Amino acid sequence: MNLILAIADSAGAVVARAEAEDEVFLVHRAAYQPGDRLVLQASEPGYVVVSFDAALAPALVYLREPRFSLPVPFGDRRVPYAPQAFSGELHRLHVRKATAAEVALRRNLAFNPLDDHSNSTLFPHASANVETRGEAAFAARNAIDGEKANNDHGSWPYTSWGINRDPEAALTVDFGRPVLIDELVLYLRADFPHDAWWEKASVTFSDGETMRVDLRKSAAGQHFAIPPRIVEWVRLHSLIKAEDPSPYPALTQIEVWGTEA
Repeated sequence: MNLILAIADSAGAVVARAEAEDEVFLVHRAAYQPGDRLVLQASEPGYVVVSFDAALAPALVYLREPRFSLPVPFGDRRVPYAPQAFSGELHRLHVRKATAAEVALRRNLAFNPLDDHSNSTLFPHASANVETRGEAAFAARNAIDGEKANNDHGSWPYTSWGINRDPEAALTVDFGRPVLIDELVLYLRADFPHDAWWEKASVTFSDGETMRVDLRKSAAGQHFAIPPRIVEWVRLHSLIKAEDPSPYPALTQIEVWGTEA
C-alpha cells in the first residue's frame, strides 16, 4: 500500500509531504496555521494504524476511500484535545498499513480519535441529531475518542456527547463496512450532582433489530452482551432520564466490541 502524509495550508498548497510503501512518517518543524489540514492518502482502501499527533493514541481504522483530511483544530475546536496536541513547532505524523493479525483481533470497533464532523472516509465515524449548543466539548466525536475520564465535564479530558436536554437525541456510530459485533459498553458522564443519568436506552442495529438496556447511576463502564450479529452501524436512542433534579445526562464513551465480518 502506497501511503502519503501531507500538510496543506488554507489555500490548499502542500507545505510538507512524505511518501513510502506501507509505513510513512512526516516530521513538520513549524507551527500550524489556521486553515491547515492534515492529509492521509493511500493507493487503495484498507486498514491503517494512524497517529496524527504524539498526544493522540494511535488507532486502527478503516480507510474506505483513498483520502482523509483533518482540519487542524483552533479556538473552540481545540477543546476536545489535550493541550499539547497540535501545538508547538515540532510535529510527528505516522501511518502504516495494519497487519492481518491486528485486523483479525477482537477489539473496540468504535474507536477513532481522528473523527470529525467533516469525516466521511475514515471509520468509525460518530454523528448525532443534536449536540449541546453546537460546542466541540459536547460533539458526537467525543464519544468514540477513547477518553473515559467522566467525573467532570467541559474541556479535555472531560469531553462528552451532550444532548442539549433533547429527549429525541440519538447517536449513530457508522463502521463504514460490515463488522461482527458481540458487546456494547457505555460510560455515562458522572459529574454528579451536576449530571443526571439515563435509566434506560435503546440500541438499534443496521439490520433493523433493537435492543433495550437498563442503566445505573455509575461512573463505571456498563457492559451489555449482544447476540453476535453483522452490522454496518449502531444507533443509541430513546434515552430515558432518571428522576433527578439535574437536567444534564450525557455520554462520555461508547464502545462496540467485535471483529471484522
